[in-house]
Amino acid sequence: MTRTRPLVLTTLAASLLWLSGCNGNAANGTATQDAASPQATAADTGAAPAADAIEGLPFASTAVATFNEPWAIGFLPDGSVLVTEKSGVLKHVTLPGGEVREISGVPAVAYTGQGGLGDVKPHPQFAQNGIVYLSFAEEGEGGRGAAVARGRLDLEAGALQDVSVVWRQVPKVDGAGHYGHRIAFDGDGKLWISSGERQKFDPSQNMQSNLGKVVRLNDDGSVPDDNPFAGKGEVASQVWSLGHRNPLGIAFDAQGRLWNSEMGPAGGDELNLVKRGANYGYPIVSNGDHYDGREIPDHDTRPEFEKPAITWTPVISPSSLAFYSGTLFPAWTGNAFIGGLSGQALVRVEIDGDSAREAERFPMGGRIRDVAQGPDGALYVIEDGKDGRLIRLAPRAG
Repeated sequence: MTRTRPLVLTTLAASLLWLSGCNGNAANGTATQDAASPQATAADTGAAPAADAIEGLPFASTAVATFNEPWAIGFLPDGSVLVTEKSGVLKHVTLPGGEVREISGVPAVAYTGQGGLGDVKPHPQFAQNGIVYLSFAEEGEGGRGAAVARGRLDLEAGALQDVSVVWRQVPKVDGAGHYGHRIAFDGDGKLWISSGERQKFDPSQNMQSNLGKVVRLNDDGSVPDDNPFAGKGEVASQVWSLGHRNPLGIAFDAQGRLWNSEMGPAGGDELNLVKRGANYGYPIVSNGDHYDGREIPDHDTRPEFEKPAITWTPVISPSSLAFYSGTLFPAWTGNAFIGGLSGQALVRVEIDGDSAREAERFPMGGRIRDVAQGPDGALYVIEDGKDGRLIRLAPRAG
């Protein structure tokens, strides 16, 4: 039986605890909160009240542009933004005007289920080298898997050039879920990738596979010599941490520490402080249960595994993670923000050392696929599904 645990919730959040994100695979235990967008319902795609019509929010929302199944936003140094669409389209958006144009040269993607074009991040030295990184699902021997490629963005030509793959999930498997494939860079320019377990359970604990792991690489895809499992094999050498399920958010805090937000099974969504060489226990432990009703032991039963900083039951279906360091919302400096899919919310989290707590939950009237801080200090979110909007969140006037 799925357990119920106390949460730090606002009164406003109580009305949002709706398990709407699961798809119809519960009978075989492989259901996912991140239902495939092509079959999204009207409520998923913006028929619900938009955030700008919800009273009581501490920010004003401005819709910048609309996209077809957007997945990620990546800001460039000039203040413009790149937006990925799952079908394999990359778009460039100027701000504040919202002029949109398509960028050519994107690799072919396996667009089915949760697969397609995923994350987008500029290289830390983008202003000098023009390099952009993309994650995506691809077909190959054995099935499908996530990959990360990089290429040089020529904004004048509107094209990615010299595109090459720097990382792939190993092995490729059947199915079309739990790719993870979020991208982050640390202060030293290292490339970090969250790799989902592809709904296969066991790979999370198998060091011959990079599924269910957080991966740390040099910016060219080579493996740093100081990784925790360096010298333990070609795949294991990539790994920073293991025992993950569907890690859809990774971000660094102001101290340079990596955190990840992660979808649990039936219950047990997580926020984790990601530590060197640590094992987060999935599928051996989880604060959720299997979709077919079988219990999974809690983290408390196995102290050798790292415990989450926060767990959510009922779930929020965390899609993304960002830390705020801007000046428009000074009270939120250092806070983490998590996009909620089934939660249809933006969740604010306060960090205290190695601990964290949910401080507020803002209803957004739709599934939130990504959240990021813009160069202007505003928060930006993008809605999931058809006609998903890029929305700027800034303090209310007066």
